[in-house]
Amino acid sequence: MEITGALNPEGEHQAGDLLFISNGHGEDLNGSLICAALQALAPQLRLAALPIVGSGGAYRKRSLPLLVQGRDLPSGGMVYQGWNLWKDLVSGWIPQTIRQIRAARRQGPGFQLVLSVGDHVPLLFAWLSGRPTVVFLVSTSSYYEGKLRLSPLTRWLSRRRAVRLVLTRDAFTARDLQAQGLAKAQFLGYPIMDALDLPPARSTELAQTAPQQASDDGVAIALLPGSRFPEAQANLALMLQLCEQLVHRAPQRPWRFEAAVVPGTDDHVLAQQLRQLGWQRSGADELLSATGAARVRLSSDAFAAILQRSRLVVGMAGTAVEQAVGLGKPVVQLVGRGPQFSYAFAEAQMRLLGEAVFTVGEQPAGQRELQAASALICTLLDDPDLPQLCHQCGLERVGRPGGSVAIAQALLAQLAQPKGPAQA
Repeated sequence: MEITGALNPEGEHQAGDLLFISNGHGEDLNGSLICAALQALAPQLRLAALPIVGSGGAYRKRSLPLLVQGRDLPSGGMVYQGWNLWKDLVSGWIPQTIRQIRAARRQGPGFQLVLSVGDHVPLLFAWLSGRPTVVFLVSTSSYYEGKLRLSPLTRWLSRRRAVRLVLTRDAFTARDLQAQGLAKAQFLGYPIMDALDLPPARSTELAQTAPQQASDDGVAIALLPGSRFPEAQANLALMLQLCEQLVHRAPQRPWRFEAAVVPGTDDHVLAQQLRQLGWQRSGADELLSATGAARVRLSSDAFAAILQRSRLVVGMAGTAVEQAVGLGKPVVQLVGRGPQFSYAFAEAQMRLLGEAVFTVGEQPAGQRELQAASALICTLLDDPDLPQLCHQCGLERVGRPGGSVAIAQALLAQLAQPKGPAQA
């Protein structure tokens, strides 16, 4: 059966082979990459998705039918802050959740297998479907605390016989869960590295050797301000000030700044910020500081290329910073005003991603933090041991490319098992 990408009306019975349930932008990305691998390996499969957070754009790009047409809510899924929860409630979070619960109960039983991507939330929806389930605990890791303390609900749901496999985002977490008695825990790879679409030669290099230091004809710095508006634009404004600090501190270096922004960056808001900072546009895709000494190139369609040619990354993002570490890049984090990129988030990323990640300050960055960040970046660029350290960090904390195919093959093996009633 060809995948048409048509939306299934609520309440319509949906029969298929595999249902993806995920609860976040990064989770949707991981699910969509696994979906792409499945479409290549077994194009006859009937696939569908139930994204719990957002509109499911990553799945729609793969032409997957959505059981419920969701919408992007103000929090972007970060409802743990009270103000964000209130904004989501006003924007229709409860009616959307009710529709999703109905879809899981009514349409979920028509699938052979469910892949739950995220934390306990998609796992609960998978439980509502009553179908055999593979769990991908992509939103947590034993690196945060040294030992993964699953919530009682997640632990109970993961131990059910209906859960065939519990996949983790890194090998350390799989070993930890196995030591805790969850024998079905495995690490098969982290799909986000496949989103970079690395050529085969580059994938081999990542698996074997540390990247070479770039030549002295340019010091490429990647700027990753994040993807949530309007936070991402406030983050970009901080990064522009940091670029000025770097040029002032080390004018002899041939700096090359490149910002990876998402499509939809508000030109009006950006223009206002540029005026406040004394910056201006120089062409359609370049920003110029007041003195003309700092130039920043903007791109919304060259994320992987920007990362690959960078010497160092300034990051205020989640998944994108993980991908940078996976490529063996050092990352310097500035603290923003949130709602996502607060100090708590940045500090958690350091525990998750290890010695390749550095955070400057514990409060929203001001001039003092920007000066400290510029000094740190210059020091890091002069460290001859840093590339090897970051390379090893990337292999251990994020992993090699190929996770999407490995997980897809595991799902195909589950689908090939004899059919029977779902077990409790």
